[in-house]
Amino acid sequence: QVQLVESGGGSVQAGGSLRLSCAASGRTFSDYRMGWFRQAPGKEREFVASLSWSTGTTYYANSVKGRFTISRDNAKNAVYLQMNSLKPEDTAVYYCAARPSALGVTMASQYDYWGQGTQVTVSS
Repeated sequence: QVQLVESGGGSVQAGGSLRLSCAASGRTFSDYRMGWFRQAPGKEREFVASLSWSTGTTYYANSVKGRFTISRDNAKNAVYLQMNSLKPEDTAVYYCAARPSALGVTMASQYDYWGQGTQVTVSS
């Protein structure tokens, strides 16, 4: 059974940095795509970034491009989201997600597995 567990959220001032972690377990993820999504109060869940576990190919939402970096650690079976130059509009619950395909997609409905989420709050 696939399990995704996020950690690393917290409160930070605008311009600061946070690194989110997603510990993945339950199977081999070499043929999976891993994604980060976020959901702010009253808004729909939105795509942030994704990564092909096998090739390392990445995609980013325009709103985070140049500020966020998604990466993986094969030995630890973990995916990370390094968030720099944070803005108040980045405030949301951040979710780790996985889908059994290397193809890059940005729709939440196309991901099969989800973590419980971790809160990120950026104050001005």
